[in-house]
Amino acid sequence: MSLISIRNLEKTFGNNVILKGINADIEKGEVISIIGPSGTGKSTFLRAINFLDPPSSGEVFFDGVKITKKNVDGVRRRMGMVFQNFGVWSHLDIMGNLTTGPIKLLKEAKQVTEEKAYRLLKTVGLAERAHYYPHQLSGGQKQRVAIARCLAMSPEAILFDEPTSALDPTMVSEVMAVMRSLAKSGMTMIVVTHEMDFARDVSNRVFYMDEGGIYEEGSPDDIFSNPKKPKTQNFIFNIRSFNYEASSSDFDYVEMLSGVENFCFRNAIEKKTANILLLLAEELVINIVMPKYKACSLNLRFAEKLESYELSVAYNGENQDALESSGDDLSAILVRKSAKSTRHEYIPGDTAIEGKNVIKAVF
Repeated sequence: MSLISIRNLEKTFGNNVILKGINADIEKGEVISIIGPSGTGKSTFLRAINFLDPPSSGEVFFDGVKITKKNVDGVRRRMGMVFQNFGVWSHLDIMGNLTTGPIKLLKEAKQVTEEKAYRLLKTVGLAERAHYYPHQLSGGQKQRVAIARCLAMSPEAILFDEPTSALDPTMVSEVMAVMRSLAKSGMTMIVVTHEMDFARDVSNRVFYMDEGGIYEEGSPDDIFSNPKKPKTQNFIFNIRSFNYEASSSDFDYVEMLSGVENFCFRNAIEKKTANILLLLAEELVINIVMPKYKACSLNLRFAEKLESYELSVAYNGENQDALESSGDDLSAILVRKSAKSTRHEYIPGDTAIEGKNVIKAVF
């Protein structure tokens, strides 16, 4: 039985659908990293799991028990949460932050609680600041206090909502070190994060969120090295693209080439590479495809993290590689010489729709 199970979870605000039909299972001891663009519902998903923002529909189970408004307080003691804005109590010193919950909610003896709190502060490197107040700490120290306070309640799982997003870069590493240590200890963790190194190196699984749900999930290697879906690829590899439709033989080729040139300039692509892209666009579209097919679409993709480029030209018709059929004319020679590799793909249509040919030049 999974420690946390989510079934058909949805969250709406008025007519705005944030989450729709999410299903997931998190096993005991797993570390799940949730990544994706801003505004795709990652934090809302986390808050819906522990009913800080109750789901509009669907069910969440913790250790086999369905979470409801009646039992949610008990569940939260077993499923802690760390927020991006720390959430420490400014009117209490650090020891007070760690001991108040266990004493009042778990009814632990004060001496036992204080001994446990001191051990936890030692674990996160803050034992000597036990009687400091939050305003005397850095952002990274406050977040470590927030993690220690969460651990003081002896949770079985912890939800982290972008725990480093409010920190200066110099403070991120100290918080990540504590989280890595927690992961090694076997703590079940669900982490909304922009720290890709943590997601890649520490997670058991990664959820990429988009379109109101878990758009793609897999092992860190699956997601970071071989993502299957277009939006995941765009996010992971930081892919930028330029598209142009040439709809007739009289299309504005100057506009197309200017578009390619401007794309290269905006993305700081070096001049030598930009010239190769311009040559490929000119030869493939103007001299090879358009004379035969009268219409086509150009797509230029730049994957910054891979430092790779792909220029593709798509056109409708029977299965035919326009580059191959050009033989050894000058345009075909220039394309083959300039590109690292070229390939032709054909996507069959049905009886009413023509198939699509795509020539891809990669370098």
